[in-house]
Amino acid sequence: MQKVFVTRRIPEPGLEMLRARCQVEVNPEDRVLSKEEIIEGIQGKDALLCLLTDEIDEEIMDANPNLKVISNYAVGFNNIKVAEATRRGLPITNTPGVLTETTADMAWTLLMAAGRRLVEADKFTRAGKYNGWGPMLLLGYDIYGKTLGLVGLGRIGEAMVKRGHGFGMKILYFDANRRSPEEEKALGIEYRQLDQLLAEADYVSLHVPLLSSTHHLISQREFGLMKESAVLVNSARGPIVDEKALAKALKEGQIAAAGLDVYENEPAVEPELLGLENVILAPHIASATRETRTKMATMAAENLLSVLDGKVPPNIVNPEVFNK
Repeated sequence: MQKVFVTRRIPEPGLEMLRARCQVEVNPEDRVLSKEEIIEGIQGKDALLCLLTDEIDEEIMDANPNLKVISNYAVGFNNIKVAEATRRGLPITNTPGVLTETTADMAWTLLMAAGRRLVEADKFTRAGKYNGWGPMLLLGYDIYGKTLGLVGLGRIGEAMVKRGHGFGMKILYFDANRRSPEEEKALGIEYRQLDQLLAEADYVSLHVPLLSSTHHLISQREFGLMKESAVLVNSARGPIVDEKALAKALKEGQIAAAGLDVYENEPAVEPELLGLENVILAPHIASATRETRTKMATMAAENLLSVLDGKVPPNIVNPEVFNK
């Protein structure tokens, strides 16, 4: 039987698939492993199943040249040095598509909760401060009929379009690849350059990948373009937003509120954000439903087993390794 190392426990259906075919070693602790621990774990193994929180670089790859595949339990793969893996002929796989609607649900949850000050209201009530209805109590902002600005229009961005239409919103988008006029009309969206989108939108939701070009895409200058009543939502990748600039914008009233599920230096959160009432801070749970996380586990297992069987996996990040 071939041997697999799993860096953290994943839902049981995925592990069962692996155990039916392989000898499986799973990190017994519910924490992120150090590089040294991952290197130790992959010794004598044929495959690695890792998470987005695991930084997989050339040192780890070189620690076991016999690895046949690295299966990433995530849609994104910026945690893996893919170019280095490709140079070594090492397939990298991911789990795309499965979490589109779930992540859009979470982004919409953050949008609504931040706009209507829901977390702040919950804390207020639990603290015994609610003494009756008042006309100025915890005023938030309408969602229905407002303008939604989507930065990035991939699968999750399109799922947000559907939700926005359900709330009668005008929907603007910015993406490096503009859609055709026919697609824009069919989706009911309007294109804007980023600066114009930020200036017009009441709610700005981020859905771009983390690239060198999107690092700190939203920073001090961009907050200065936004409405004082605007709400920012980030369920994509933490470093897309300059957290220090965000804290400053929230403190000074440049924008009204924010909802975050991701952070620049996870699991650390910018300390200035922790003390602010007008930001919702979720612990990277956009895909955290039983259905989605289980599907991710079975997809990651299927990808891994396909490579061990000598097949091209369903979700390959670097297909060129199979053409060598």
